[in-house]
Amino acid sequence: MQEIPALITDLTIILVVAALTTLLCKKINLPSVLGYILAGFLAGPVVQFLPTIEDLGSIEVWSDIGVIFLMFGLGLEFSVHKMAEVGVPGFLSAGVQAVGMGAVGVLVGLALGWGTMNSVFLGVMLAMSSTMITMKSIEDLGLKKEPFANLAMGTLVIEDIIAIFAMVILSTIAVSQSISGFALAERIGLLLLYLALWLILGIYLVPTVMKKLVGLMNDEVLLVFSLGLCFLMAVLAEEIGLSTELGAFLAGSLLAGTVHAERVEHLVTPCKNLFGAVFFVSVGFMVQPAMIVQYILPILLLSVISIVGKLFFLTVGGLAAGKRLELSLPAAAAQTQVGEFSFIIAGLGQSLSVTGAFLYPIIVAVSVLTTFTTPFLLKLSPPMERFLQTHLPKKWLNAIERWCQAREQTKEDEGRDWAKFLQGYFKSFTLYGILAVGAILVGVRALLPFLKNMLGGDRILWVELIDCGAIYLLLAFLLPAMLHMKKRYFTSLWLDKVSNRVILSFLMVLRMAVAVLLAAVPAMVIFQVNPLWIMAGALPVIWMATHSKKLAGSYLEVEARFLANFNERKLSARFGQEAGQQAAHRWLTEQLDVVILQCPDDYALAGKRLLELDWGKHDHVNVIKILRDRLLMNIPEGHIVVQSGDKLVVMGGRQQIENFCRQQAQLGVTVFAEPITLKEYIANQQAIPEARQLLCCGVTLDKSMPESDKSVRDSGIKQDWSGILIGLERDLLPIPSPDPSLTLRPGDLLWVMGPQKMAAKLVSLGLLD
Repeated sequence: MQEIPALITDLTIILVVAALTTLLCKKINLPSVLGYILAGFLAGPVVQFLPTIEDLGSIEVWSDIGVIFLMFGLGLEFSVHKMAEVGVPGFLSAGVQAVGMGAVGVLVGLALGWGTMNSVFLGVMLAMSSTMITMKSIEDLGLKKEPFANLAMGTLVIEDIIAIFAMVILSTIAVSQSISGFALAERIGLLLLYLALWLILGIYLVPTVMKKLVGLMNDEVLLVFSLGLCFLMAVLAEEIGLSTELGAFLAGSLLAGTVHAERVEHLVTPCKNLFGAVFFVSVGFMVQPAMIVQYILPILLLSVISIVGKLFFLTVGGLAAGKRLELSLPAAAAQTQVGEFSFIIAGLGQSLSVTGAFLYPIIVAVSVLTTFTTPFLLKLSPPMERFLQTHLPKKWLNAIERWCQAREQTKEDEGRDWAKFLQGYFKSFTLYGILAVGAILVGVRALLPFLKNMLGGDRILWVELIDCGAIYLLLAFLLPAMLHMKKRYFTSLWLDKVSNRVILSFLMVLRMAVAVLLAAVPAMVIFQVNPLWIMAGALPVIWMATHSKKLAGSYLEVEARFLANFNERKLSARFGQEAGQQAAHRWLTEQLDVVILQCPDDYALAGKRLLELDWGKHDHVNVIKILRDRLLMNIPEGHIVVQSGDKLVVMGGRQQIENFCRQQAQLGVTVFAEPITLKEYIANQQAIPEARQLLCCGVTLDKSMPESDKSVRDSGIKQDWSGILIGLERDLLPIPSPDPSLTLRPGDLLWVMGPQKMAAKLVSLGLLD
């Protein structure tokens, strides 16, 4: 009879014991994680009268896989949108708590004589709360819909991100056995760069690939695809010197933004539960009663410090963010335990041989004690809040109230235009700048050594030329895209104050300087060329490429694809697959404004054709109607000459209309009334004869149509359809007032505006029913 492998016997013991202990915990309303730790203790080497694990090495491998699954599952619950939704309260609460508890932990460790490395790891472990236990406690007490629950969960999201960075920093410190400022800065810089590169490329590629293969993605294939991505990212992270946990987390976060996220999470959950259980059971192996007895006083001390410290720092962080005491205190009470992330960090310290053997069982014991107290603290938070309201000095309470009221008030932001401008300025600058830096790094650090190994010998110069050419081929696309910027708020800021022009000019020069510097780096590093010569040659080339309409169309497409993928899950939830067209139509007509202007008798621009004025290119607005005496011109052609006394009906984005009105006011133009939305304008046409009203129609572009694969500028929509393109929808992403260089693709839903003649043409062409 064939002997059963030790691994199967060990897994049998683990799963049977874990099933019994978790059932017990469920019975007495305790988190399952405590049952797993208890199972590990019972099945571990300490308890001899029960069946004991034999092959600890294999179980450790399963445990490592469990960590990867746990991080992947955490990533599936995280997305960039979710982090943005957390807002200032989550960031402040998590930041104050992490810094405060981290410092307290280090000081306590040093005071106990545990040495620098043990103390640093202790500080980080004490700063981590448990998402799992917090959620379980809130749900068990029926408090999930309470306002403080959102604050608590938002804080935990940021804490998990802090933990990811902390693991990388601790690894750097542990390897060097010292805290080197330069090494730490370099490590964090590389981490941020790789994170950004992975997220940008992943957001662009992963949803795109999944859309292409959606017809093949049954549950089995989707599960294999998702886990393949998870382990691929984990291996890549390990290869470049980062942690497998970080790679798994990133893989989950990439999938979290797709429409398949819930389905993937549902499919992966059984695997995560199985391997996660093995990990938590392996934590229980480390529980040693003798060591706990030996360190009982530090364990009790650290438990008290964790509870009191987290209550204090999380409450202060919540108050600093403007959340009142009745919200901040219960949110803090829900997070007073030491979490499962601390086990991973403790394991990291042991695997790197930089922490003592005593630290792991101590932190496990502290976690168990603080987990038991969490539900009781949640129940006690209302009495604690009343106690503080009664006993805190009135000055403090009044100051807190004034601060919270000030944070809650919605004041008009005087720097709104600057905030919007800088957001647009840094979006393309950062996106393409990171890709450009990544292209240079990959070319110099990866491609060049690879080519030298493959084609080395006496062809080193050719190898370097090929590598440099490949880098510059990518930079030829990325650097002009980095400089491209829609001047939506630029004009208003430029016209607002003379002082603004100095800042705006500096920002424009800064972008060009960075692009030129990046262009010089490859030749400087590979051939040791004087960078000044490269910069001098790169400046006119980059400037010309930036003004290339063909290139502009290419990177506008890339941006549109990136934004569609980035917002895929939110757009799907917002519009839905079936109601997408109507929702996009409604969204576009509500986002575009219409204003009526009258040209004065001495209008400076009178006598010029609309084509010459080119308001569409310079001001991003369209003249949709001209009223001249009794003559009404809908969607006027470019050859129409503007005359004094004309009434112009102008359409554009809200900010573009404001800018245009401000410019025209300087020429004496009269604004009849405040701008209204396009939706309101269309609805208020009852007094106009039906034949002269403006209509909006949606047309889905087909590859057989002549407008397909042409830019908006060259599509001929205005001439062929007697209407103007006011917006389009691509993969549920609404794009109002699209850039003239954007290429129209099959499948785009085009929204056009025009008179009844336009509708008749569209019907005759078979584009409308």
